[in-house]
Amino acid sequence: MRGKDPETGDFLAPSRSQQRRAALDVFDLGEKLAALSDAQLAKLPIPDALMPHILETRRITSHVAHKRQLQFLAKQMRREDDEALDAIRDALEEKGEASRREVAAMHRIEAWRDRLLDDGDDALAAFLTEHPTADRQHLRQLVRNAIEEKKRNKPPRAYREIYHAVRDAMDAGPGTGDEGPEEADDDAEA
Repeated sequence: MRGKDPETGDFLAPSRSQQRRAALDVFDLGEKLAALSDAQLAKLPIPDALMPHILETRRITSHVAHKRQLQFLAKQMRREDDEALDAIRDALEEKGEASRREVAAMHRIEAWRDRLLDDGDDALAAFLTEHPTADRQHLRQLVRNAIEEKKRNKPPRAYREIYHAVRDAMDAGPGTGDEGPEEADDDAEA
């Protein structure tokens, strides 16, 4: 029994359910750590005492043995300070947010590329309005080449080059790149 404080009536320790949820949370964190590559692990603030256990968990491939090793890793992690585990969680969440931002930027670039191929000069004018440092002639030539490649069933070399040119223009130009082609349509109609 966990008992109650006679004066306040508050429980002295967390309930078994709370303890179990906390243990499962640490187990899930251990699973995430075991799934990361060496480079990703090196970027995280993992205590030196945990690293051999994480590497051993990654080494074991047998299902039952791997699960048992994960439980042992979680046990070792529960011995660490809560601050250390919170720092690891925070670093993992930041990495996830950065990844989401990169994917969103990639989607914006792909949307511009598709729009340049579909709408031609109108899309190019909208893109250049937003990113005036982009090379108009080079982009126009890439669009023509990509359309020609598609007609002749050739490898999409120019199609890929458009992606790089758009990405470079979005990175270098005064436009933030946050505005997608849908928002640029609204500006062009006004």
